[in-house]
Amino acid sequence: MPVTVLDAKGLVCPLPVLRARKAMKSLAQGDILEIHATDPASRLDVPHFCDATGNELLETRKDGDILIFRIRKTGADPSRVTESAPEKDRTS
Repeated sequence: MPVTVLDAKGLVCPLPVLRARKAMKSLAQGDILEIHATDPASRLDVPHFCDATGNELLETRKDGDILIFRIRKTGADPSRVTESAPEKDRTS
């Protein structure tokens, strides 16, 4: 599977995830995106991005000051993701 590296070092929230969203659009299903980031918020933002888009977070690791995330594209369209409100409990 091809691996595309996204250099997001020095970018702060929300730019690493916005760049990841753009990069994922050009990848084929099953391809890997490897993000290199330095923003500590990426530890929360990237997993949330994967949950929201349905892509698979394969690995999160740290190499010195650099956070490295490996994401497999699962075929979800990141531009169509919307967050929905939780359903209300209708038992009352």
